[in-house]
Amino acid sequence: MDLFKQRIDDLRKELNRHNHNYYVLNSPQISDYEYDMLMKELESLERDYPEFDDDLSPTHRVGSDLSAGFTQVAHIHPMLSLSNTYSVSEVDDFMTRTRQQLMGETFSIVGEMKFDGTSISLIYENGRLVRAVTRGDGEKGDVVTENVKTIRSIPLELSGKGYPKMFEIRGEIVLPWNAFEKLNAERASNGEPVFANPRNAASGTLKMQNSAEVSRRGLDAYFYYMLGNDLPCDNHYDNMLKAREWGFKVSDVMTRLESIEQVDEFISHWDTARKLLPVATDGLVFKVNSLRQQLNLGYTAKSPRWAIAYKFQAERALTRLLHVSYEVGRTGVITPVANLEPVLLSGTIVKRASLHNEDIIKSLDIHEGDMVYVEKGGEIIPKITGVEVDMRQSEAKKIEFVSHCPACGSTLQRVEGEAAWICPQKYTCKPQMVGRIEHFVGRRMMNIDGIGEETAQLLFDQGMIKNIADLYDLTLDEIAMLDRFANRSAERILQGLEASKSVPFERVLFALSIPFVGETTAKKIARKVGNIDRLMEMNNDELMEIDDVGSRIAESIIDYFAEDCNKEIIDRLRKVGLQFALPEEKSENRTNKLQGKSVVISGTFAHHSRDEYKTIIEMNGGKNVGSISKKTDYVLAGENMGPAKYEKATSLGIEIIDEDTFLKLIE
Repeated sequence: MDLFKQRIDDLRKELNRHNHNYYVLNSPQISDYEYDMLMKELESLERDYPEFDDDLSPTHRVGSDLSAGFTQVAHIHPMLSLSNTYSVSEVDDFMTRTRQQLMGETFSIVGEMKFDGTSISLIYENGRLVRAVTRGDGEKGDVVTENVKTIRSIPLELSGKGYPKMFEIRGEIVLPWNAFEKLNAERASNGEPVFANPRNAASGTLKMQNSAEVSRRGLDAYFYYMLGNDLPCDNHYDNMLKAREWGFKVSDVMTRLESIEQVDEFISHWDTARKLLPVATDGLVFKVNSLRQQLNLGYTAKSPRWAIAYKFQAERALTRLLHVSYEVGRTGVITPVANLEPVLLSGTIVKRASLHNEDIIKSLDIHEGDMVYVEKGGEIIPKITGVEVDMRQSEAKKIEFVSHCPACGSTLQRVEGEAAWICPQKYTCKPQMVGRIEHFVGRRMMNIDGIGEETAQLLFDQGMIKNIADLYDLTLDEIAMLDRFANRSAERILQGLEASKSVPFERVLFALSIPFVGETTAKKIARKVGNIDRLMEMNNDELMEIDDVGSRIAESIIDYFAEDCNKEIIDRLRKVGLQFALPEEKSENRTNKLQGKSVVISGTFAHHSRDEYKTIIEMNGGKNVGSISKKTDYVLAGENMGPAKYEKATSLGIEIIDEDTFLKLIE
């Protein structure tokens, strides 16, 4: 038995070391295959000997599908914000003011990169991570320990020696540019709204209830400050070097500076060099190095006197518009795209920027060959913010939005009440046909392994499929005949198609590409109607009784099922075994006990997670609402209910019920 425990311990140490080499040092020492084999061995041993389980084992970094609602705790030390400036002269004033406050005493400054993510506080005891807390309001924050454990660059157990028995380290959770672009491309292909910037994506990801999804997105973390009663050094710089030895990712940008001139040079250098970094940044931070001097300088009510943040100006570049192209989405919407002379912005080469719609083109008054300003304000997705009219060529023609579909030539139609133009040929326009297939096979829809965008396009171009139902008629020999495909690849696709037959009804409904029916709406419709046959029979009024279904969505659903080709596709999919109804046990659990009732959920719960309670409310005919109003019927209150919500509910006379009372109500 001791032999197996020793092997488990050795594997954990080895995997933690390889994680550090890969995610922090960017210097992997073994192949992915070798790493996977070590992980599989550890998983097998932990499964065979559960008595040696440890919640900080590398095997737990993949996250869990089940997470309870977040609880709030007070910070040991308040997480104050920094005073900030966009002016180099004000940074110089900070240096001068610091020297005066220290009565002429010699001091040094540590210059650091200000990463654009979401702040985090980690507590370690005896070298092990015990708690991770968001900044929150500065006084208290949300406990997100389970999600933070999934971030590979954060050590769960410290390496080396000399760390305090208990200490706090603060840092920034970030989403690297490559992971951000991949996530947004995935969301766009799934018909979901894209994140405006990596900061929003990192913050939203960290607060997800599903830690397995957190793990998948590829968050990273940089650390910049340590607090505790028994720190190894008397200055900030050396403490962070120690933190690096213990396994924390501390930026190489961190530099000791001895004068105003060096500070100014640091600003000048990184104002440009930051654009090559793999993560979003929005400024620099300057801190007095000595902890004793920090203590002497003290704090204002909102920020420390010993630090200041210098914020970069929104990055902007002038480049030439080469031409405007027009893309056709799977729902027929035409999106104009500005194709540009390549320009470097925030670490990425920008060649294209969306012009969104006709109204944006008109407001910018864009002409052919114009010199345009492209901006990443706050490191957001590139957008065109203006035109340098003085550089316009005299013969340049004004950009006019197309009147016909660039793919099939059909006359475009304007969407009533919106700026969008669409191609009406839903079932003969190639980009729309291929787009629906690409959407159908996507991860959040049918998740058909082996078929991505390129393969879907190839199958369509070869005439092997024209719609989503044709996928299930593919044979091994047909697929294996394609370029770069062998029997193994073909078998993988067929296995993926077979596995998709167990995908639940709500995801099948989302995968059908009914216009305006997104992932969340599809879930609510599925839970309300129970099966596809009931949905096909519903009229406009019945559909609008479903939560989140308005007149536009109701009309879109009716129009979709009015098309014979769509009904034929559904019939074919039903025959091959796709799920077009909720499981019987879910249908049996549906009631009308909360019919017409609006419920607000607040706090954390013991018996079910917040998401599970939302499902329970919907399964019993109720409606989940996010804020309290006169129309609210109940507030389902758990531990740590927000005081503002409690006060508002009480003032409006709305019934506040606890978890046990609620469960009895829908029993």
